[in-house]
Amino acid sequence: MVGETPATVMQVPETTAPVVVIAHGFAGSRQLMHPYQLTLARAGYITVSYDLQGHGRNPVPMSGDVNSIDGTTRLLMEEIGRVTDAALALPGADGRVALLGHSMASDIIVRQALADDRVAAVVAISLFSEAVTAAEPENMLVINGAWEGALRAEAQRIMAEVGAAEGDTAGTPGEGFARRAVAAPMVEHVGVLYSATGMRESREWLNATFGRDYRSGIANIGGPILLTLLGVVLLGLPLANMLPEGPRLPEVPKGAFLALALAPAVLTPLILSLVETRFLPVLVADYLALHLAVYGSLVLAGLAVEGDLPKLRGWPAGILLAGFALIAFGGVLDRYVASFFPHAGRLPILAAILPGAVLAMVADAALLQAGHARIWRRWVARLAFLTSLGIAVALDFERLFFLIIILPVIGLFYLSFGVIGGWVGRRTGSALAMGLGLGIVLAWALAVTFPLFTGTT
Repeated sequence: MVGETPATVMQVPETTAPVVVIAHGFAGSRQLMHPYQLTLARAGYITVSYDLQGHGRNPVPMSGDVNSIDGTTRLLMEEIGRVTDAALALPGADGRVALLGHSMASDIIVRQALADDRVAAVVAISLFSEAVTAAEPENMLVINGAWEGALRAEAQRIMAEVGAAEGDTAGTPGEGFARRAVAAPMVEHVGVLYSATGMRESREWLNATFGRDYRSGIANIGGPILLTLLGVVLLGLPLANMLPEGPRLPEVPKGAFLALALAPAVLTPLILSLVETRFLPVLVADYLALHLAVYGSLVLAGLAVEGDLPKLRGWPAGILLAGFALIAFGGVLDRYVASFFPHAGRLPILAAILPGAVLAMVADAALLQAGHARIWRRWVARLAFLTSLGIAVALDFERLFFLIIILPVIGLFYLSFGVIGGWVGRRTGSALAMGLGLGIVLAWALAVTFPLFTGTT
């Protein structure tokens, strides 16, 4: 702990070496940076990753004005400064330091490098920062995913200012000004964090900066993590088949289905645009809690009119579904991917999101016959819900822009928990079992993803 900031130290035992302080991006946590951290620790560096304010298991919310450099940005710079102080005080630290950051943190590390003379090098992953000039930071490596179009174009512009192209090196690291930009092949904004190319480039850049030749293997752990998560999902099938078998739910008539899939998707953001939705100290989670509740209520009300309201049976299977998903799948996520087990300060957020998430997931399960619906119906229902969130963002872009960050969360949710939930629903024939389990998991995932925030948006 650095004050109230949780941190992870990785280093070769009894080593003496420069320090690398590693910062994650928006809505991330230190686990996301562990591939880079492990690679650099294996190469002999003393590495420190940490949960930024409002993220992961850091109990201190982000605060200040997010639109002002002297607001939230300044507070996050002060935090990385404290972490740097603590890292340089670790046994074996030789007084030299580099900063590595992803996405939002790329701006933080660039600005901190300009303010802190101790910083000898910057490794900016998925860089976007207005503080970068043709002369500063003095020693910087930029890494983007090849599929990060806009960010990659910005890196190419930055290199053009110093008369170089992507893939070239301007200057010599460790001998004054040096700059390089590379594109990691076949990855995007998250995949770049598991890129062997990016990890190798960062190791070589720091080796050149600090005059070190020590090398070891790249922590190419993305594939094994995916296989482990896939194994957990597949384990859900034999476990679901151990549940009592129930009848197949009848299909909702096509016209009623389309009306119930589309009308609530349009009406929900329109209704919520007329009311105040700020009541939680978390970016847009309060709005999302209400969106889920209103959407689910409208669908369930329509199903009641049709006579297809789900029966109150099967809830124990739903609890078992949630328990398996949270403990088995969530345990792997928390250890290897991103923070998934919340600190006490996030429990009120979970409680606020939970009712709406359960309503929405029970409604979704009932509309889709507890997983038995035809594929086109599943696509229509899920796309309609995502479109509903898109309409909400369009109606209040400045405030609800951050809803966009939940798209990867929802994608992972349907590819993992949703598959397991479908097996449970089809086995039990209970929309309540499927919806209750998935609602608990969805509320949990959202409560641990959104950054805690108290300030001006």
